[in-house]
Amino acid sequence: MVKKVILGIREWIVPNMLAISIGLVYLWFGSLKFFPNMSPAENLAKGTIHQLTFGFLSEGLAINLLALWEVAVGLLLILNLWQRKVVLIALVHMVFTFTPLVLFPLDSFQQPPWVPTLLGQYIGKNLIIVAALLTLLKEDYRNRMINK
Repeated sequence: MVKKVILGIREWIVPNMLAISIGLVYLWFGSLKFFPNMSPAENLAKGTIHQLTFGFLSEGLAINLLALWEVAVGLLLILNLWQRKVVLIALVHMVFTFTPLVLFPLDSFQQPPWVPTLLGQYIGKNLIIVAALLTLLKEDYRNRMINK
């Protein structure tokens, strides 16, 4: 009985590990944004959203919407729900995470454009998440072609 349970868990986790790990990062980082001054990216996110929306959204609303977006993406990836759509939404989010490199180059680089600050490194690590999301998209496409 225990062996069956372990095998069942393994059959679910192993093929979904990439989505689960990205989901955990989204859930963790997103949930921090619900609590003022807990996220190291809070001020950067507020400033970026302010610039991208031309100040249309208040800082409080902007950071809460971003937190909600990130937590939703995280939960949906962990639960393997609507994965293709969620991955596309996450990729849109990832595009926006790189905009501070252009909008705030002095905050992103010590010596523009090649020596990143800690904030720039924080943004740069998103390249790994983008690659993982594209891998999930590729796997989804492959599975769709096989099941046709």
